[in-house]
Amino acid sequence: MKATIVNIGDELLIGQVVNTNAARMSQMLTAAGIEVVQTVVCGDNAEDIEACVARGLQAGNVVLMTGGLGPTKDDITKHTLCRLFGSELYENEAALDNVRSIFAKRGYELTDINRKQAWVPRCCTTIVNTVGTAPCMWFDSGKFASYDMDGKVLVSMPGVPFEMEHLMQTEVVPRLRAYFKMDAIVTKNILVQGIGESFLSDLIESWETSLPRNIRLAYLPVAGMVKLRLTAQGTDEVKLRKQVADAVERLYPIAKQYIVGEDAETLAELVAARFKDSGRMLAVAESCTGGSIVAGLTALAGASQYVKGGVVAYSNEVKMAVLGVKKETLEAHGAVSEDTVREMVEGVRQRLGADYAVATTGIAGPGGGTPDKPVGTVWVGLATPTMTFAKCMHYSGPRQQIINRTCNEAYAWLLREAKF
Repeated sequence: MKATIVNIGDELLIGQVVNTNAARMSQMLTAAGIEVVQTVVCGDNAEDIEACVARGLQAGNVVLMTGGLGPTKDDITKHTLCRLFGSELYENEAALDNVRSIFAKRGYELTDINRKQAWVPRCCTTIVNTVGTAPCMWFDSGKFASYDMDGKVLVSMPGVPFEMEHLMQTEVVPRLRAYFKMDAIVTKNILVQGIGESFLSDLIESWETSLPRNIRLAYLPVAGMVKLRLTAQGTDEVKLRKQVADAVERLYPIAKQYIVGEDAETLAELVAARFKDSGRMLAVAESCTGGSIVAGLTALAGASQYVKGGVVAYSNEVKMAVLGVKKETLEAHGAVSEDTVREMVEGVRQRLGADYAVATTGIAGPGGGTPDKPVGTVWVGLATPTMTFAKCMHYSGPRQQIINRTCNEAYAWLLREAKF
């Protein structure tokens, strides 16, 4: 099955808003076994929308659209679809009930203009958007302009990213798989850290070559780690799960020292699961990462069960006053040093009463480097109930890349050293 993604909005064309929808939709469709053949961005213009959708229907079985569904005059998607399907708008009762409910929960009065959110083409199947006011519209019959919809599907969704993602996960992808009677799909994530993508590819080449033909392997590198994603497709889901499990079992003897976990999208998720299950508490002290480590953890539900707290000690004064770093240490070795990160991590563990702690200090750039400590020099510290460790990394790249790699190094070190 082949799909085209059409993202609508002048704000996307001029770069005012980054089009994250295209990437996320492509990821979700690919994971479901649906081939994305093209992604297109068009403005809030009826003729452009028609042309993009027509090309999509010609190129494959499915067109997924986002954007242009609000109550304002520049939101023209519904009106354009009505004209092209030879239909008319009507007020859908289920969609209206959803809009009423959302406005009531927010304490807002339902105005006439917002009531228009519940108006949809008569020829579509309306899918209620439980996290937003604009409904999702599913078309699978009739004619779109001169294109017969027999065997094809057009879906129009709101452009708000979290609304689109919720609809894709809960409604659109499951309906597409059922409508086209697709094979079962089984996916598995293996998170690898401490080895570059090319070196990892060389290391596991023979294993990759031996994978069954119905299992695809994707390398997904992200800031100092690589996510290996196995995707198996076939008619028997039980058999697929057995195939994937066997493949993973064969991988461990080859790459065990670099594998930090499975069945997660990020290292932060693995840390969260490990600590929540253990009942241990974690504290974080950050300088160069500026709170990114603890933010990655507290963004996940249930963080209060294991995150004791975090300190962003960017200045030397805060390192001394809050974490107990000695003035003599800073004067003798500097803020970016083994001695300093050791005192930072020991200080935050003791002062916050945690079982484990991590700390970072470094030079994320683009300025601030010296010949002895160039940009990208980072120290990470780890304190356990019995020992304190520290190690130095030298990263390259832009500031955010250095910060992200440092965060993943800290997460991976916790996963390897937290023995519980």
